[in-house]
Amino acid sequence: MNRQKRFSDAEYDAVECSVSHQSLFDCLTKDEINMLDEFKSCLTFKKSQQIFNEGNYPLGIYCIDRGKVKLSHSGEDGKMQIVRLATAGNIIGYRALFCNEKYNASAIALDDTSVCFIPKDVFMKVLSLNTQLAQNFIRLLATDLRKAEDHMTELAQRPVRERMAKALIALRDLYGLVKDETTINVALSREEIADIVGTATETTIRLLAELKNEGIISFSGKKISIENMAALEKIAHCYQPSYQYSR
Repeated sequence: MNRQKRFSDAEYDAVECSVSHQSLFDCLTKDEINMLDEFKSCLTFKKSQQIFNEGNYPLGIYCIDRGKVKLSHSGEDGKMQIVRLATAGNIIGYRALFCNEKYNASAIALDDTSVCFIPKDVFMKVLSLNTQLAQNFIRLLATDLRKAEDHMTELAQRPVRERMAKALIALRDLYGLVKDETTINVALSREEIADIVGTATETTIRLLAELKNEGIISFSGKKISIENMAALEKIAHCYQPSYQYSR
């Protein structure tokens, strides 16, 4: 982990970094919450800093308290591929921990991000004490598997224009909109969007230009505004995307 920072007690109170705010942990007893809070670390990362690195063994799990994170896997040619996006309220790094394997992807902050880190031994102890927490994580793993299967089906069977529309809707649902209520609250490069959609960067640039010319979206730097949601949903052939980039 790069340039990690542990908050002082005053800073801790300000960010309210508590695992009790994570829905997966809402089944914990007061004593179990206190145990996690006693040993957790509150860490901050600047944009583009790595939270954990592909190829390292996990030392615990990370609960995102604020900010946005991408998880990127390095292919055989060294090219990085986004495999998941996450935001506040999501938990990352748990699958490698459960499997006792090295991380299959690196977690990188997309903007200034704060996370709570829970050490492996403390987390596993609480997990063994609370069967509901264990069931919550089993359910989370099963949901992740379904989303991965859905995404594989999308890549194999859906036209790239439809996948682009669904990806933009998924980004809106995951990160929300800024105050103008049209601009997606995340800045991604064209290459990053191509990774998400599963196509070439050149194709992504062309498709985004087409959607802009049709008045469906507009650009402001790396940020994308959805000007005609109904038209975008029509291209996606659904109101809600069949896959989400989270956790």
